Amino acid sequence: MRTLDKGIFTGERALFQGRDLKICDSIFEDGESPLKHSRDIELYGSMFRWKYPLWYSENVKVYNCTFFEPARAGIWYTNNIEMHDTMIEAPKEFRRCDGITLENVTFTNAAETLWECRNARLTNITAKGDYLAMNSSDIVIENLQLVGNYPFDGAKNITVRNSKLISKDAFWNAENITLENCFVSGEYLAWNSKNVTLINCTIESLQGLCYVENLIIRDCKFINTTLAFEYSTVDAKICGCIESIKNPAGGTICADCIGELILEEDKVDISRIRICERAVC
Repeated sequence: MRTLDKGIFTGERALFQGRDLKICDSIFEDGESPLKHSRDIELYGSMFRWKYPLWYSENVKVYNCTFFEPARAGIWYTNNIEMHDTMIEAPKEFRRCDGITLENVTFTNAAETLWECRNARLTNITAKGDYLAMNSSDIVIENLQLVGNYPFDGAKNITVRNSKLISKDAFWNAENITLENCFVSGEYLAWNSKNVTLINCTIESLQGLCYVENLIIRDCKFINTTLAFEYSTVDAKICGCIESIKNPAGGTICADCIGELILEEDKVDISRIRICERAVC
């Protein structure tokens, strides 16, 4: 493997089709697509200041690097990429990538990031921006701190653990979603989704978890959550009280107390709904 140390790379496609390179403490600026079609690349302590740095690349390792705002749309159509201890200021990073490992990565502008990606593992991620991980699949996430609306729209096979999401319309149109030991605050959580499981989570949501097919809730707390579960099929064991429930399509809901239970016979078949341990909060 050839080492390039403290280089300044400019011009379009500066290291086009680079192979077996170890790049240290270098700067990529003033030129698009510097590492397009590269493979077997290691990057250490380097900086990217221009667009499209890693497109159509294979087997890339990134350590302690910085992607500045102009390096937008930086990593598309790339497979088998690891990224550690890195700061990303640019939006639209990661598109149609397969095989992603991110650890200790901060996205200061995560708008339209991780779209249509597959087979990813994310650990200790901080992100701010809308539409994270739209239409992506097969992702395992540990300790995601997210501020941004509409994440995981259309996503499939997603597991999120020990995370905090402040987000409106999260997990819409999604399938096979598991949240464990998470905090989620935001309106209209997980509408039109299928196979959603919440374990030991804290949820704050207006009209959350509606239109869900096969919603499973185990030992979760609901804070300031109203008009929940409308037209959803539910198997729920709730810790404490929930402010209000409206017209679930079927299933069983157990809670210590329910502030308001709305069951309209002209809207749903109430014979399919079982409420247990119900009282007035």
